[in-house]
Amino acid sequence: MAVRVKICGITRLQDLQAACSAGADAVGFVFYEKSPRHVSVEAAAELVRALPPFVQSVGLFVNAEPAFVESVLQRAPLDLLQFHGDETPADCTRFGRPYIKAVRVNRDTDLLKCAADFDAARGLLLDAFVPGVPGGTGERFDWALIPPDLPRPIILSGGLTPDNVADAVQRVRPWAVDVSSGVEAALLVNGAAVAAKGIKDAHKIAQFIAKAKEAS
Repeated sequence: MAVRVKICGITRLQDLQAACSAGADAVGFVFYEKSPRHVSVEAAAELVRALPPFVQSVGLFVNAEPAFVESVLQRAPLDLLQFHGDETPADCTRFGRPYIKAVRVNRDTDLLKCAADFDAARGLLLDAFVPGVPGGTGERFDWALIPPDLPRPIILSGGLTPDNVADAVQRVRPWAVDVSSGVEAALLVNGAAVAAKGIKDAHKIAQFIAKAKEAS
């Protein structure tokens, strides 16, 4: 099975073009103001219009007011919604759009219950649990915590990079992988390399997608 790849946290046209040119199956836009990868509705609408055929647009929301989600959908016709907060199944289905539900995984997470509760979700996006942070931490969780009989498609996220994505695909066999911080550009600050949050590195994107696809 060919693994699908989503590049999340897109904020610039050149990053969107780099992702699409490298073979991304989907790109994600973060509508959560506390995230360093937050994008305005106006900017997202322009980016969605620039997408080529057969690349899905995904909008990420965290405990957003329904009116806000509706306003985004009116201006940026997203293909898929991604809920990263404490949303209930009813919250996720009320917009009449396909959705995926993010689950932050630790040893106390009952993924089988999550799959049953969100049985209308197109898949479960599994991310690392970091207290107080809804996602995008760049942290990895223990993949052994994923039940082998999980009845929903898995989108694996959390701490993935071009260096470890092949191992992740071979070990977990997810339906898709999702990356944001793992393909961001690096800036030198006081002689040390730090991630430029929200700014992607085209070479890292290409490496990530190629290694993920080859591993599957």
